[in-house]
Formats: sequence, C-alpha cells, structure tokens
Amino acid sequence: MPKRILQGSVVSHANDKTVTVLVERRITHPVLKKTIRKSKKYRAHDEANQFKTGDVVRIRECAPISKTKRWEVVIDA
Repeated sequence: MPKRILQGSVVSHANDKTVTVLVERRITHPVLKKTIRKSKKYRAHDEANQFKTGDVVRIRECAPISKTKRWEVVIDA
C-alpha cells in the first residue's frame, strides 16, 4: 500500500528533530454545497532540523517514531 504524502506549512519547530505542519484541505459541504477549509496539524520527523516556521514542506506516512510522530518530512532533491 502506498504511503500518503501531504503538503503543508511549518507552524512550529521548537522541539528537537520535530516540526509541526499545518495541512489545509478544501472540501465541499455535503448539504450546503459550499467550499470550506479544514485544517489539521501533524507532527513530523525532521532529522537535520533544517526546516523553520513558514516553510512549505511535504510529509509522508511512516512507522511510529514516538507517541505523536507518525510522519516524516520528505526532502526533495
């Protein structure tokens, strides 16, 4: 099964080797048919501590690294 890849912006890099990424989705409301924005924060593993607040990053599912970290930052070459 392929791993999910999401894109979002870093809202916090206070913890060591961890970034908090805010992922925003646009969905159509089933009854009102209005486009609304939903957002969710994910904790992602950043081994080199290279991403700062405001950076746009892609994150990928991975095996659990800690209690809250199940994502890792994808470094595109």
